[in-house]
Amino acid sequence: MGPKSRYIGPEVPKEDLIWQDPLPQPIYNPTEQDIIDLKFAIADSGLSVSELVSVAWASASTFRGGDKRGGANGARLALMPQRDWDVNAAAVRALPVLEKIQKESGKASLADIIVLAGVVGVEKAASAAGLSIHVPFAPGRVDARQDQTDIEMFELLEPIADGFRNYRARLDVSTTESLLIDKAQQLTLTAPEMTALVGGMRVLGANFDGSKNGVFTDRLAY
Repeated sequence: MGPKSRYIGPEVPKEDLIWQDPLPQPIYNPTEQDIIDLKFAIADSGLSVSELVSVAWASASTFRGGDKRGGANGARLALMPQRDWDVNAAAVRALPVLEKIQKESGKASLADIIVLAGVVGVEKAASAAGLSIHVPFAPGRVDARQDQTDIEMFELLEPIADGFRNYRARLDVSTTESLLIDKAQQLTLTAPEMTALVGGMRVLGANFDGSKNGVFTDRLAY
């Protein structure tokens, strides 16, 4: 059934149940200047483009358009079980740095800062290629607590494969290309968006194991 926000009608239960993936009420309302300051802090944190993009993707890419579960809201990448997933091993190494920025600033949720890290990563990569771009960002995400996260239920969201990160855990289910299409469909991507992301993630160094598999250029941005 997905998050409680999807329910309609007069008989929606008032209590929050853990299988609804409950989220707390927002407590941050960052201003435009706050966002600028946070972007500077992230850019100066020492994290590479690869690390910035990887942590943002790991957080957001659990989203499933079918039931609206997963995704960046809640920052559950920082919680069990997602923090221990093999596919996230490289991505979570950036979390302590971003958690420190969040605590020191007190201006935005960790969920927003993780997404903002991806924004900074893409903008830095473009700058390294001689381009000046502005990636749109909308704040408003919140941070779930561990007691609001059903570990057993969230284990079901662990990817068997993530073609965008060149990751595949099992070889006994479907074909690699079918799994990529399925992942793109769950993320509600169009074919051009899927294509751009596959290539873009490769040259931004977002392969889950740091390999150069699938990278067909020496013009890398990480």
